[in-house]
Amino acid sequence: MTVSTSGAARRRFVVIHNPAAGRRRIGKLTALAEALQREHGAEAVIRSTAGPGDAERLARALSPDEGDALIVAGGDGAIGEAINGLLDADGRPGAWLAAGRPLGVLALGTANVLAAELRLPEKPDALARLMIQAPARPMHLGLANGRAFSMMVGAGLDAHVVERVDRKLKRLTGKGAYVVETLAQLLAYRGRAYEVEIDGQRRQAASVVVANGHYYGGRFVCAPKADLFDPDLHVCLFPQAGRWHAIRYLWGVTSGRLKHFTDYQVIRTRKAAIFGPSGESAQGDGDVIGRLPLEVRTADFTLPVIAGTG
Repeated sequence: MTVSTSGAARRRFVVIHNPAAGRRRIGKLTALAEALQREHGAEAVIRSTAGPGDAERLARALSPDEGDALIVAGGDGAIGEAINGLLDADGRPGAWLAAGRPLGVLALGTANVLAAELRLPEKPDALARLMIQAPARPMHLGLANGRAFSMMVGAGLDAHVVERVDRKLKRLTGKGAYVVETLAQLLAYRGRAYEVEIDGQRRQAASVVVANGHYYGGRFVCAPKADLFDPDLHVCLFPQAGRWHAIRYLWGVTSGRLKHFTDYQVIRTRKAAIFGPSGESAQGDGDVIGRLPLEVRTADFTLPVIAGTG
């Protein structure tokens, strides 16, 4: 099933907003709402979240009669919640999505990976124009144990960091909190073995990332050929265990040299399974998305999104 929508001008927007983004970032939301109204005569109805899970609840309650598009103003976590809220209890498109209403993004988070992948402009005037006029594109989603993700899921070091990062420090320092927790995880490193099953074959890995888009953790790249508008998932395998190899892989990701590592492997597929210590966390789009074992696959429907071209 493919859900799409036309490029007709949009006039009514529902905005799900995460106030935890901070005052400076909230100014971007105010500027976007003013640009939509001033330049295009459009209406933006803002609904704020009060805590974890609220973005999902608000998105699930949407009726197609309420607007022409949904904008999520927040980070990748809030966006992930809202995307799951657009699905019903069986993981199928809910009423809003089935009606072809697209998703737009105003990046107010720490890494803003999806916004970067969608090539969205940062200036409110340019973003408002895109929200009004740009045709929606059909974005493929991944499902991990039935939970939707847009960019990636992972097991291993990155999942441990995501699960244990200090939320207060994250609000204060942004990406710095992830640096601190990554160093803590490396100091306390305990090698774990994971098995990844692809097309009936099992492979060993010390960490694994299943990428839907090519950006990771900001503007870093693990899967150069991954594309949100292509149905394939890209399974990134980090095979060697040990603290030294974990540091080496981390350097490869941050330096852009990962593609030159002879032991690093990326495999294209539409279905994979990850096995490891039962109940261990898996991260998806920067939040804990599920527990191992994890079944990952491409959804058989698409999500219309408003994307840039630059």
